[in-house]
Amino acid sequence: MSVYSKKGKGWRYDFMLNGVRYTNAWYKTKAKAKQAAVEKRKEVLEPQKETPTQTDMGFSELVNRRLDHMKAYNSKAHYDDYRYRCRPWIQLWGDLQCSELTGEMIQAFILRRSKVSAYTANRDLVSLRSLFNFGKKEDVINVNPTEGIDVLPVDKKLRYVPPLEDIFKVIAAADPGTQDYLWAIRETVARVGEINRLSWDEVDLNERSLVLYTRKKKGGDLTPRKIPMTEHLFKILSRRYVQKDKRMPWVFWHSYTSRATGEKSRGPYGRRKRLMQGLCKKAEVKYFNFHALRHSGASVMDNSGVPIGSIQRILGHENRSTTEKYLQSIGDSERQAMSVFEEASRNSHTDSHTDVMRRIGQDA
Repeated sequence: MSVYSKKGKGWRYDFMLNGVRYTNAWYKTKAKAKQAAVEKRKEVLEPQKETPTQTDMGFSELVNRRLDHMKAYNSKAHYDDYRYRCRPWIQLWGDLQCSELTGEMIQAFILRRSKVSAYTANRDLVSLRSLFNFGKKEDVINVNPTEGIDVLPVDKKLRYVPPLEDIFKVIAAADPGTQDYLWAIRETVARVGEINRLSWDEVDLNERSLVLYTRKKKGGDLTPRKIPMTEHLFKILSRRYVQKDKRMPWVFWHSYTSRATGEKSRGPYGRRKRLMQGLCKKAEVKYFNFHALRHSGASVMDNSGVPIGSIQRILGHENRSTTEKYLQSIGDSERQAMSVFEEASRNSHTDSHTDVMRRIGQDA
């Protein structure tokens, strides 16, 4: 059993029992945290007869339970993003029971977050709603205080898709290893996390294909899809295969110092947030992120007449509507429609002008 404090907040207990984690915070004294842990352990080990179904729990305990579930069922990036978003919630409501949270409290928080942006506020609302729905599904709470709260209106804009010239400038500005990494994302139109976890077992140089895995599916299953290699990617992976470190299973990996232990380690890349910022600045182009390479590839295929169903399968989308959001190019059908509109408008204008002039002549 672990009992520890955090400056400015208080004491927390945290222990594992029969493979389940139990934690709660923030207690004013260490003694109170210890006593709460003892009572919780007793409650778990010696359940009372006819114990009624639990319909409430500490908010911080619900957050931790949700994070444990996400760590098991979702991608690391999704887990890290959710954990980061939980921090202000815990600061506000960490010492409350879920039943003490009201819709008015949630609404006030969302409105404060809207000062950052409506998009930020809506992400918090969606995440909080999923948290309470998770608690209801687990039968530990029976009320979702976010029900009835509407998302804020957002001024939607087309996502910036860099021109190919800028993409090539950024890749050229990188070191050789990073160039291979960026080309792999570009040539597969993959999510960056899919390339980060790519191992040599999933690369078939004979068939010239590779298998990408994603958790962005309903249920959190790690789902595979096979992608054919372009000639350029085949040359890159063939060279890296000859030069690979046989002790490392990943195609792309790095050496780093662990923040937890301070020890040097080696493993696959994480999110690499700052990489594109530095490369765009070095290449003197407008900033774009890894995901823009995916949007760019989808637009190139769309402009070249690739059927949307094929693009959908390559991108690994379950829904066609998701793929359509990626396609910001103006296709031939739209151009033809506007040409018809222009011609019809011109003819109507000519007919109207002739008719007006005829009437003027009659009046004269």
